[in-house]
Amino acid sequence: MHSRNKIFLVTILSLVFFAVASAMNLLCAQSHKKNKKFYISTSGKDKNPGTIEKPWQSFQPLNQLQLNPGDIVYLQSGKIFRGSIELDMMDSGTKKKPVIICSYGNGKATLDAGNSDAIRLNGSRHVIIKDLVIKGNGRKNGNTGRGIFIFNANNIEVDGIDVSGFQKSGVEIENCSDARVTNVYAHNNGYAGIAVTGDHYPQLSNHRIYIGHCKAENNPGDPTELKNHSGNGIVVGLTSNALVEYCVATNNGWDMPRKGNGPVGIWAWECDSAIIQKCISFRNRTSPGSMDGGGFDLDGGVTNSIVQYNLSYENDGYGFGIFQFSGATNWHHNTFRYNISFNDGNTTAHGASVLWWNGSKDSSQFHDCLFYNNILYNSKGYALGVIPDQYENSQFFFLNNIIVAKDEMMTGGKITTEAFYGNDWWSIESQFKMNGATNFARWIKSTGRENLYGKIVGMNINPEFLSPVAPAIDDPAQLQRFINFQLSPHASIRNKALDLNKIFHINPGKFDFLGDPIPKGAGYDPGAVEME
Repeated sequence: MHSRNKIFLVTILSLVFFAVASAMNLLCAQSHKKNKKFYISTSGKDKNPGTIEKPWQSFQPLNQLQLNPGDIVYLQSGKIFRGSIELDMMDSGTKKKPVIICSYGNGKATLDAGNSDAIRLNGSRHVIIKDLVIKGNGRKNGNTGRGIFIFNANNIEVDGIDVSGFQKSGVEIENCSDARVTNVYAHNNGYAGIAVTGDHYPQLSNHRIYIGHCKAENNPGDPTELKNHSGNGIVVGLTSNALVEYCVATNNGWDMPRKGNGPVGIWAWECDSAIIQKCISFRNRTSPGSMDGGGFDLDGGVTNSIVQYNLSYENDGYGFGIFQFSGATNWHHNTFRYNISFNDGNTTAHGASVLWWNGSKDSSQFHDCLFYNNILYNSKGYALGVIPDQYENSQFFFLNNIIVAKDEMMTGGKITTEAFYGNDWWSIESQFKMNGATNFARWIKSTGRENLYGKIVGMNINPEFLSPVAPAIDDPAQLQRFINFQLSPHASIRNKALDLNKIFHINPGKFDFLGDPIPKGAGYDPGAVEME
């Protein structure tokens, strides 16, 4: 054969060979990427392939495996699996094909992590963890970890988890984007039930975090944290665009191992554009002689955030905290509206329904707060509180609130720079007592409060609530039926609130505490609940 023809034939054969080889490689790659299901059962063996017929027995094969988009890991329901699951950036899914870790069979599988973290996601993307019971040995029994620890990750979902027995947090998110935590029951942990934080303070290293329909209960405190607060319910920090809604926090913080600044039921610090709404925070505590133990709080460095449609009751500390600590970035442009506080703040020093404090002592760092259409009801103590001697603020407006106290309206420092307009003040025992003034008219004259353009706009009238007794609800789904603090049909303060949009150019929102449109009558009502 002619040498040129030989060269041509060899070339053709080579091309065919490489084409076939490429096709085979593509088929192998596609086969590798095909969705897989892996099963873990107490009756399995780790040398098995991890199929439903031949499952694994432990997490060891899983931790050595790279999970691909669409892969699902199943844990046998009703069984206990000891150890930890660890995923990294190579264990990732896609938006349409997430990696999923869950139970199979009736009920939920239990992951017992002993003294370690139970599930760690480091750099993973598009992962769903759901329908599991996760346990540690206990915050005082050797565990030093977290239930689910998600860091440097994005597009993570945690749903339907019961997590307890961890010294730190039941669920902790750090430096993440687009994370969702839903239907989690976090209880009997140390530092917090659910926590969002970062390691680049004061950089906002978390973005678009959603926490919904969760309950944080009996997370008493971290026995090793001796320099700062612990025992929080749900705490969100270093985050832009966070939403916490339909959540419950109760009986947290009672065993913080120190005296000083304390825990809170549901709160945010160093956040921008955070919303806390339609939540219940009740009977949270702090250690004896310590501060806080409150229901809700927007703390140091929070900006452009809203606390609305929430119920707080019978907490050791305040119902609603407004704070700026020294060293935080500026606190400004935050709103509290259509919330109810019942008998909060009767255990701690300076306790009150609402408490504010500026640890920076600089009003330029603590400014622009709107506090309107809330109900502060305290038949045992004070409605308002200011921590004295460390106190400066500017542009704080208290508008259209109903403020009820047992006797004296306020504890701590005196009101100096705040503006109060359109509020109804009522002291159960003395009718009115504020900053030493026992007469409402005398107080207005001496302070200039409730005087708008030469007209007295405040009131000293019994609000005549429908049934101002202790709430008996612990389910946010019941909030829209909580009518205890609705005004009676004959209440003389009806339709006497200020039109915030007309007078102050403040958009009051579309709904009241019960979810009804506002206004419903001839004018706006003070407080959180509108009447026909």
